[in-house]
Amino acid sequence: MSAEQVSGLCEQLVKAVTVIMDPASTQRYRLEALKFCEEFKEKCPICVPCGLKLAEKTQTAIVRHFGLQILEHVVKYRWNNMPRLEKVYLKNNVMGLISSGTQSILEEESHIKDVLSRIVVEMIKREWPQHWPDMLKELDTLSKQGETQTELVMFILLRLAEDVVTFQTLPTQRRRDIQQTLTQNMEKIFSFLLTALQQNVNKYRCVKTDLSQEPKAQANCRVGIAALNTLAGYIDWVALSHITADNCKLLEMLCLLLNEPELQVGAAECLLIAVSRKGKLEDRKPLMVLFGDVAMHCILSAAQTADGEGLVEKHYVFLKRLCQVLCALGSQLCALLGSDCDVETPANFGKYLESFLAFTTHPSQFLRSSTQITWGALFRHEVLSRDPLLLAVVPKYLRASMTNLVKVGFPSKADSPSCEYSRFDFDSDEDFNAFFNSFRAQQGEVIRMACRLDPLTGFQMAGEWLKYQLTAPVDTGPMNSKTGEGLCSIFSPSFVQWDAMTFFSESVISQMFRTMDKDEIPVNDGIDLLQLVLNFETKDPLILSCVLTNVSALFPFVTYRPEYLPQVLSKLFASVTFEVVEESKAPRTRAVKNVRRHACSSIIKMCRDYPQLVLPNFEMLYNHVKQLLSNELLLTQMEKCALMEALVLISNQFKDYERQKAFLEELMAPVAGLWLSPEMQRVLSDPEAFISYVGADNKIADPLLEDPSGLNRSRISFCVYTILGVVKRARWPAATEEAKAGGFFLGYLPSGTPMYRNPCTEQVLKLFDNLLALIRTHNNLYTPEMVARLGDTFAKALDMLEVEKNAILGLPQPLLELYDSPVYKTVLERMQGFFCTLYDNCFHILGNAGPSMQQDFYTVEGLATQLLSSAFNNLNNIPDYRLRPMLRVFVKPLVLSCPAEYYETLVCPMLGPLFTYLHMRLSQKWQVINQRSMLCEDDAADDNPESQEMLEEQLVRLLTREVMDLATVCCVSKKGVEQNTTAAVDGDDDEAMATEVTPPANAELTELGKCLMKQEDVCTAVLITAYTSLSWKDTLSCQRTTTQLCWPLLKQVLPGNLLPDAVSWFFTSVLKGLQVHGQHDGCMAALVHLAFQIYEALRPRYGELKAVMEQIPDIQLDSLEQFDSKLLNPTLQKVADKRRKDHFKRLISGCIGKPIGEQFRKEVHIRNLPSLFKKVKPSLETDVLENEDGEGFNVLFEP
Repeated sequence: MSAEQVSGLCEQLVKAVTVIMDPASTQRYRLEALKFCEEFKEKCPICVPCGLKLAEKTQTAIVRHFGLQILEHVVKYRWNNMPRLEKVYLKNNVMGLISSGTQSILEEESHIKDVLSRIVVEMIKREWPQHWPDMLKELDTLSKQGETQTELVMFILLRLAEDVVTFQTLPTQRRRDIQQTLTQNMEKIFSFLLTALQQNVNKYRCVKTDLSQEPKAQANCRVGIAALNTLAGYIDWVALSHITADNCKLLEMLCLLLNEPELQVGAAECLLIAVSRKGKLEDRKPLMVLFGDVAMHCILSAAQTADGEGLVEKHYVFLKRLCQVLCALGSQLCALLGSDCDVETPANFGKYLESFLAFTTHPSQFLRSSTQITWGALFRHEVLSRDPLLLAVVPKYLRASMTNLVKVGFPSKADSPSCEYSRFDFDSDEDFNAFFNSFRAQQGEVIRMACRLDPLTGFQMAGEWLKYQLTAPVDTGPMNSKTGEGLCSIFSPSFVQWDAMTFFSESVISQMFRTMDKDEIPVNDGIDLLQLVLNFETKDPLILSCVLTNVSALFPFVTYRPEYLPQVLSKLFASVTFEVVEESKAPRTRAVKNVRRHACSSIIKMCRDYPQLVLPNFEMLYNHVKQLLSNELLLTQMEKCALMEALVLISNQFKDYERQKAFLEELMAPVAGLWLSPEMQRVLSDPEAFISYVGADNKIADPLLEDPSGLNRSRISFCVYTILGVVKRARWPAATEEAKAGGFFLGYLPSGTPMYRNPCTEQVLKLFDNLLALIRTHNNLYTPEMVARLGDTFAKALDMLEVEKNAILGLPQPLLELYDSPVYKTVLERMQGFFCTLYDNCFHILGNAGPSMQQDFYTVEGLATQLLSSAFNNLNNIPDYRLRPMLRVFVKPLVLSCPAEYYETLVCPMLGPLFTYLHMRLSQKWQVINQRSMLCEDDAADDNPESQEMLEEQLVRLLTREVMDLATVCCVSKKGVEQNTTAAVDGDDDEAMATEVTPPANAELTELGKCLMKQEDVCTAVLITAYTSLSWKDTLSCQRTTTQLCWPLLKQVLPGNLLPDAVSWFFTSVLKGLQVHGQHDGCMAALVHLAFQIYEALRPRYGELKAVMEQIPDIQLDSLEQFDSKLLNPTLQKVADKRRKDHFKRLISGCIGKPIGEQFRKEVHIRNLPSLFKKVKPSLETDVLENEDGEGFNVLFEP
C-alpha cells in the first residue's frame, strides 16, 4: 500500500463527500457519490490509513467527520478480522487524534467530538478490560493535557455508561465484564469527575469577570458542563455510597452550582437524578442533608433569581428542574420518615413547604401541576399529616387551589399571566385543555386529602366563595355565546369562576361528610348556603348548570332537615324545562340541553342515593312528573324517561311486590297503549312501513326547519327509553328478609342461588315481542333494497354521526363547539341520531333483561330462536360500528348474567352460530386490509378515501377487540385475567402494552367455557378465531388474546385426539403472530411464552412440530436437536424454566418480526473475551483468570 494510493483514494472520497453535502448536486450525482462512499467503507482494504488521512486537522469539518466515520465503521464491522498490529496502530492513532488531532475546545465542531468519542467507546466495548487494562490510566493522562482533551474524555466516559448501562447495546457477557470493571473503578472515576468539575469551576469563577480572559473562562465552563453531563449518566446507577461519599461532597457542590447561571441546569439535572434514587432506605438516609441550611438556601435563592429574570426559556427550564428536585425531595422524606431509619422531621421542613407552595402559586400551570402528587403524598403521610407545620399550610394550599382551579392560560389568549408560560408548554388550546382537565382532576384528589386534615376550613372557604359568586355581577367577556345575547361562553370570566368554585365546593363538601362525625357537621351553615343557592335565579345555561351541581353538593344537609326537600325538588323540576327563550323554535344548543339533562340526572341521583329521604314526598314527585308528561312537546323523550326512572327508583322502596307492580303498570300504561296499538305493530314489523313512519323516505326542501315526522320518531323513542328505564331501575329489596316479606322471593335454584321476581316483569314481557320485531326491522334496514328506499335527504341516515367518527379516529372536538352549537344542526343529523340511539337502546334493554328479570326472562319460550331471528338477523349487511355495541351492550351482559342452568338451552344455541359468523366476517375484513396494505392502490372513489380507509381499519380493530373480549369473558375465568387486563381505551394501542407478559398460571375455563367447548362447532369457531387473530394487525388484541385466551382453550382440547395437521396449524399461527407482532416487546414476550407452552406440551406426542421448527429461517438444527433431546428424555433433570425458555426463544428468533428501522440494519458482532469471573462449577475447567487484575492475558494494548 503506497502513500500515492492513499492520497489518490482520499481525493476521490473528498470529491464524493462534497457532492453528497452540496445542496446544488443533482440526485443522480448524489446517489453515485453515496454508493462510492458506502462501497469504499464495505470493501476497501486500506480504510484505516484513508480514514486517518481524511481526519487530519487540515481538512474541512465535513471531510474530517467522514474520515472518522470510516474509522468507526472499521471498528464496528471489521474489528474481529483485523490483525493485532493493525488494531494497535488504529488505537494509537485515535488516541493521538484526541491528544493533538482536534481543534481547541471552543473551535471544534460538536459532531467531530461526538464521533471521535464513539470510536474510542467502540474499541473499549471490544477490548476492555481484558486486553486493554490501562485504558482508564490513558484517559487520565490525556485529560492532563488541557480542557480540549478533558472534555473528550468526559464524552467517552458518558457514552460508555450509556451504551453499557442505559441502552445495554452489547452482548450480556461483555456488558457484565465492563459494568463490573466500571464498578470496581468507580471510586477513581468519581474522584476524576469531581476533581475535573471542581478545578474547572474554580478557574472559571476566577476569570469569568475578566474580559481579556473570556476564551479561557468559556473553555473551563465547557468542561464543567461536560463533567455535569457525564455525572448525570453515572449518578443514576452507581452505588449510593459514591454519591454520598465524603460527607455528601458531590451534593454540596451541585447545590452551590445552582447559582451559577451557565452550569445551573446541568447541576439541577444531576441533583434531580440523585434525589430520585430508589434503593435501600438506609442508603438513602444521607440524602436528607439536602434539607440542611446550606442546601435549602441554595435551592431557594436559585429559584428566586431564576423567577426574577422574567420568562426566558433557559430560566424556565431551570425552574422546572428545581421544582422536580423539591418534589423528589418530598418523596424521599415521605419514604424515610416513619420507617425504621431513625429519620426525624427536618428542622427546615417549614422553609421547604413555603418554597414548595411558591411553585404551587407560580403563574405557570405546568409548574403548579407538577407539585400536586407530592402535596398528596405529604397530606397522606402518617407522621407528616400530624405535623403542625403541614397543618398550618393546609389553608394556604386550599387558597392556592381556589386560584389554580380557574381554567385560564390558553396559549392563544392573553387574559392571564399563565398564557405566556402555556405558549412554551402547549402546542394548541386543545392540548392545554386536555392537560388542564387531568390537572383539575388531580387537584380534586389532593383537595380532598387536605380536607381530611382540616375539613371545616375547606368548607368555610367554599361557603365564602359560593356567596361571593352568587352576588357578583355577570361578566361575559369579549365573546358572546351563540345561545343568546349577554350569555356566557365557556371562556367568559364569570363562567370560569363559577366552574372553578363549583368544582372546589363539590370536592370539599363531599370530603367533609366523609371525615367529620355527624354531630360536628355545620348543618345550619350548610342549610343557609343551600337556601341561597335555591333562591338564586339565572337565565344563563352555563351558570345554571353550576348552580345545579351546587344543589347536589349541598343536598346531604337535607338529610338533617328533610323539610327543605320540596324546595330542592321545585328547583330541579324548574330546570328540567329550562329554555333561554320560551316557545323558541330554534334548535336547542348543547348548553341548554346540558342544563336539562343535568337537572334530570340530579333527580335520578337523589332518588338513587337518598331513596328513604324522598319516599315520604313520593306523591308530590309523582304529580310533578305527571304534569310534565301530560304535555307531549315539553320534554324530550330522554328527559321524560329520566323522570320516570327516578319514580321507579323510589318505588323500589315500597318493598311490597303487589303495590310496586300496580304502580309500574300505571306508569307504563301510556307506553303499553302506544306500543301495542295495531298501527305501531304494523310499523315495527315492516321495514317499509317503518321507514315511511319515521320519515326517512322523504325528500325535504328545507332540512334545517322542516321535520314532519319528528313526532312519530319521538313516540318510538319514548317507548324504548321507558322500557329501558324500567328494566334498568326496577329491583327487589337487597336484603333477603325484606324480599321474602314483600313477596319478591320465589325459592332457590338447584345451584343454591336465590330466585326473585321483578315487579316489572309482567309489563315488560308484554312488550317484548314488538321489541324483537323492531330489532329485526332495524337490522333489515341495512339490506340494499331498503337502503335504496331512503329519501334523497336521508341517503346517509344510517351512517355514523361525525362525533362518533371523530371519537374513533381520536380527533379532538373544537372547544367552543361543545357548548355553543345546536345539538343537531340538520334534520339528517337528527335522523342519524335517532337510528343510532334507537339501535343502542334496544340492545341495552336486551342486555339488562337478564340481570333484571332473571329466570322469568331466560325461560321465555324459544328465547334463543327468537333472538337469533331478530338480533342476529341480516348481520352480513350490518356495519361494524353497529355490530360492536350489539356485542358489548347485549351479548356480553346477557352471557355474564345467565345462570348455568340455562347454558344448554339459551347461551350455546346462540353463541355457536354467532362465533362461527364472527370468525368468517373478521377473517374477510382482515384479508381486505392486508391486501390493501400490500397493494396500496390508488382509489379516488370517495371524497377522502384515506380517512375513510383509516376509519374502516380502526373499526375492524375495535370490532376485533370486542369479539376477542367476548370470547375471553365467555370462556376464561376472571381469576387469572384481572391482574393482566390492561385498562386501555380504544385508542391507546401501544402505550398500554406491558413489556414482560407471562399469562397467569391459574387462567382456567369457566363452566360456560367448558360447556361451549363440548360443542364441536362452537369449539372450532372459538379456537380458530383466537389463533387466527394472533396475526391480525392489532397489537392490543393480539396481546390480550395471547395472554388470556389461547392457552386455556387449547389445554381444554388436549386430552382429545387432535389431528397432527391441527396441532401444526396452532403452532404455526403463533409463529405467524410473532412475525407480525414480534417488534412489540409485550406481544413478543406473550407469544414466545405461548409457543413455548405449546411446544413443550405437544412435542412429545406430535413429531410434526419439529418439522415446523425446521422451517424457521436461520434455525440452528444442532441446537434444536439438543433442545428436543432434553425435552423428550424424561430421565434428565429439567433445566430451569427460564433457561429452557431462553433457549427456545433463540431457536425461533428467525421468525420474530423486527421494527422496520432494524430490518435492514447491518449486524454488529462483538466477541466475548476470556471470562473475568471464576466459574463456580469445578467440573468445567476453562481458562479462568488466575486473578482479576488482567495478568495472564495476552494484553492487546500496551500503554
